Amino acid sequence: MLTNQVDFEGRSPKPEDEIRVGVIDTASGDAYRELGSTKAWNWQQGCMLQWIPGSRDEVIWNVREGNRFASVIVNANTGKRRTLPAPVYSLSPDGRHAVYPDFRRLNDTRPGYGYTGIADPRPDVAMPDDAGIWSLDLKSGESKLILSFSQVAAIPHSFQEAAPKPGAKHWFNHLLYSPSGARFIFLHRWRNPGQTSFNTRLFTASAAGKDLYELDPYGKTSHFIWRDDEHILAWAWTPASGDKFILFRDRTREAPVVGEGVMTVNGHCTYLPGNKWILNDTYPDKQRRQNVYLYHVASGKRTELGGFPSPPAYTGEWRCDTHPRFSPDGKKVVIDSPHNGGRQQYLIDISGVNA
Repeated sequence: MLTNQVDFEGRSPKPEDEIRVGVIDTASGDAYRELGSTKAWNWQQGCMLQWIPGSRDEVIWNVREGNRFASVIVNANTGKRRTLPAPVYSLSPDGRHAVYPDFRRLNDTRPGYGYTGIADPRPDVAMPDDAGIWSLDLKSGESKLILSFSQVAAIPHSFQEAAPKPGAKHWFNHLLYSPSGARFIFLHRWRNPGQTSFNTRLFTASAAGKDLYELDPYGKTSHFIWRDDEHILAWAWTPASGDKFILFRDRTREAPVVGEGVMTVNGHCTYLPGNKWILNDTYPDKQRRQNVYLYHVASGKRTELGGFPSPPAYTGEWRCDTHPRFSPDGKKVVIDSPHNGGRQQYLIDISGVNA
C-alpha cells in the first residue's frame, strides 16, 4: 500500500515543505520502505501517488523541479527511476497516458488541490487559452494541451441559472478516465466576481479532448465514479431529484437516483469490483463522526464499517476526509482518519461483508 508521510498538520504547505513517499508491506508486519520525497503536494490529494496500471512494481507521483511541476516513475523493488517533464492526475487503464490540470491555477482557486511553489502565470486572466487540461504520454514524456479554459468556458450553458457572470474565474479539477480509457470526466468550475462559493459543470470527453458532452449543467456536481464505460455515479443536484446520488448515462439525459433514502448525503463513492457494492463515506455529522459504509445495490442494504470522530481543528483545507478506497481484490478498505491523535491510515477487512 502506497503512503505519504509529513511531520506537521494544521497549516497550508509552504514551497519548502517536503513529504516522504513510501510503501507499506501489509504481508510483512506493515513494514515501511521509503521510495522518495516531493515538494509538489497538497492536503486533499497528496502528490497523486499511485501504481502504474498493469504493473505490480512501478509507482508514479508528482514533483517540483525548478520552475515546473513534473512526475517520477520509480520501480518499488529495484529503485530504478525516471522523470517525466509534466505532472499527472488520472492514469489511463492501460498505463500509457495521463491527463492533468493546471496545478498552479488550482493552488490559487482551490487551495488544498493545487501545489505551492510555482505561481499561476496568468492569475488575473479569467479564462486563459494557453492552459487547461493536458494529455501526457508516459513513455515518451510528450504532453499536449487538449482542452483550454477559454474553449470550455465558451461552450453554451444549458442551465442558465448556473451560468457564470462576466469576469468569473475558471478552473478544472477531478479528472478521471473511464474503465476502458476511451473517455474521461472532469469538473469545469468557476467563481463569480465577489463570491467565495463556486459553480460546477460535469463534462465527459474523448481521451483526446474531443466529443465534449455537458453531462450535468446544474452547478452542484461533487464526487463521482465511473460504474462502467457508459454510466457515472455522482452526488449532484437536479431540478427533478434535488440533492441525490444520481447515475448519469454518458451523452444522454438519463439520470436515475441511486440509494434513495439510504445514501442521503455527499460522500466519496466508488464501486467495488463487480459493481454489486458501493463503498462510500460522509463528511462529519452533527457528532463530527465520519461514517464509512457499504451499500448493496440490489437490496438497498447499508452496512456500516465505522464512525470515525473528526476533531474540530480538521476543517477547510486541512480537513481529513476518510477517502475510502479498496484493495485490488475488493476485500480490504483503507481510510484516512484523524480520530486517534493525528491523521493516519487504517485498514478494514471487509471480506466477510461483501461476499
